[in-house]
Amino acid sequence: MPKQIIRVGHSPDSDDAFMFYALAKGKLDAGPYEFVHELVDIETLNRRAFHGELELTAVSVHAYAYLNDVYALCNCGASMGDQYGPILVETADGRRQTAAEKMRIAIPGELTTAFLTLKLYLAQEGRTNVEFIKVPFDQIQDEVKAGKYDTGLIIHEGQLTYEQEGLKLIADMGVWWKEQTGLPLPLGANAIRRDLPSQTISDVVRLLHASIKYALDHREEALDYALQFGRGLRRSDADKFVGMYVNDWTLDFGDVGRRAVRELLQRAYDHGIVPKRVVPEFI
Repeated sequence: MPKQIIRVGHSPDSDDAFMFYALAKGKLDAGPYEFVHELVDIETLNRRAFHGELELTAVSVHAYAYLNDVYALCNCGASMGDQYGPILVETADGRRQTAAEKMRIAIPGELTTAFLTLKLYLAQEGRTNVEFIKVPFDQIQDEVKAGKYDTGLIIHEGQLTYEQEGLKLIADMGVWWKEQTGLPLPLGANAIRRDLPSQTISDVVRLLHASIKYALDHREEALDYALQFGRGLRRSDADKFVGMYVNDWTLDFGDVGRRAVRELLQRAYDHGIVPKRVVPEFI
């Protein structure tokens, strides 16, 4: 019998690679399924999810607000920032713009949760004179250093390396969110297409959970694999970054994690950032 193809989309970074190590390298018995992995930046995955191209895909929680009729969130596979998250940076010698001056901010994508949280943060700060420019996530630091933009919104490994590159922190979105809500910041999730047979959905979510658990239980070998996607991170930094985003929250959102998703989506709706009120469904 030919195996059922499950196309999986995730980001080409060390934490996602760590999470999917067991499935990517055949460490698990996938039964009647064959997992085909596509490594693509998160904003592209968000856009592709509108067309339901992939059976299982990483999505930003922000993007899910537009996709809940196509995808449901998996209980496992979350990226949560508990007092850490995307960061807003400037050059070490940068001059902070006054409220009357336009601030040009490089962002990694309009559908990222980083951008959603930034908009909530700027609204509270009373900053309305802002221009957002979409820049590939792995080019933002260089372009801020080159003076093309006043500030940049950094995701992925840049959260650990920005100081080494001569950049200075303005605000950490995860810290700000925790101060506002007392909750961790739900950045990303894995989502499964709703039109799949119920048995397939159950099996795929179970295998995703098993892959995360395998990586956590076999940390060193999974980290060896993840280092290929660390964009020059030292092993110690890669280990730290993986620990930030692949942990108990990733095995299961839990009650607190699910509440954090509901709170973020509600605030996004209240501020007019997303067009409809979304009650997330977890499988």
